[in-house]
Amino acid sequence: MTDTPDAVNTAVAARTTGILPSQVLREMIARGDITAPAAIAEAQIQPASIDLRLGSKAFRVPASFLPGRDATVAEKLADLSMHEIDLRDGAVLEKGCVYIVPVLEELALPARVSAAANPKSSTGRLDIFTRLITDYAVEFETVAAGYRGPLYTEISPRTFSILVRTGSRLNQLRLRRGTPAASDSAMRRLQNEVGLVHGADVDIREGVAVSVDLQGGDGLIGYRAKPHAGLIDVDRPASYAIDGFWEPLRATASGPDGLILNPDEFYILASKEFITVPLDHAAEMRAYDTKVGEFRVHYAGFFDPGFGHDQVGGAGTRAVLEVRAHDVPYLIEDGQVVCRLVYEALTAVPDKLYGSAGIGSNYQRQGLKLSKHFKT
Repeated sequence: MTDTPDAVNTAVAARTTGILPSQVLREMIARGDITAPAAIAEAQIQPASIDLRLGSKAFRVPASFLPGRDATVAEKLADLSMHEIDLRDGAVLEKGCVYIVPVLEELALPARVSAAANPKSSTGRLDIFTRLITDYAVEFETVAAGYRGPLYTEISPRTFSILVRTGSRLNQLRLRRGTPAASDSAMRRLQNEVGLVHGADVDIREGVAVSVDLQGGDGLIGYRAKPHAGLIDVDRPASYAIDGFWEPLRATASGPDGLILNPDEFYILASKEFITVPLDHAAEMRAYDTKVGEFRVHYAGFFDPGFGHDQVGGAGTRAVLEVRAHDVPYLIEDGQVVCRLVYEALTAVPDKLYGSAGIGSNYQRQGLKLSKHFKT
């Protein structure tokens, strides 16, 4: 099957607002809107985002923080940093600790271009809590339109201690021109035309509902992380045995009523629905409102154009759900809505698609799948 945008239907009129595709990101790099001391590699440019690389230093801090409107991150670090760690030859970031790492990429955004960040899929599946901070920020994960300055990543491994180094890629940045609204009516139209999710009853209210599968085709319904497992090098794919880090969960063991999520434990589960992202759209998985359940779903939320799309070999792709309970045990049941997908249009179809050759699409056609670090 051909897997390039030229070979699929790309007859979509260019839009003046929306998420910026790969070819525009490449233009921004050439123009100096996105810069770095080390050349930005093509492998960092994804269909609708750019991967950010860790810089040479990490700062151990006692707590997470935002700099606020009157301070830079460097000014805050001057007061809060407990220890400086050299990442050039690799260093261990211990679980339960909080680190701030300047990333290599810096921004000089045009006035109408803003950005949002999210952990990469593999980062979320390792239960690494990471989020972006900018100078003068009052919110995590957002970059104001026209921002000029450095970027920082807050990193807090929750389950496994990790080995990282300069150049490791834990999060990604999605850039947006203007302020287009993601409406339920537009998503209902896409559902009718394309089929965003393939399931029984499709619920679209503030996004497309995604539910959890606790039946499993072969009885395997998920994995629970082992609390005292070893170290994971984030740059070593297919290197670790599953049973050293994960306990498999099976439908017969969970009982007929569902699965009890224990506080402070981390689970990998899968959606009942098959997910499709149209070639001229991107999606974000939003954590579900805790008013309907004492748990958080999905640290890593970006879904690229072509994810689950049959024209790039993705038919039959489920969403993998990263689940952590809050303060009390919580019974989650088969078919329960746990999060929502919000779809946004791109300004144009990207010149590379998720699932196409050479871009490292590790999770196309996935079912219940752990991060790429584990041997299959």
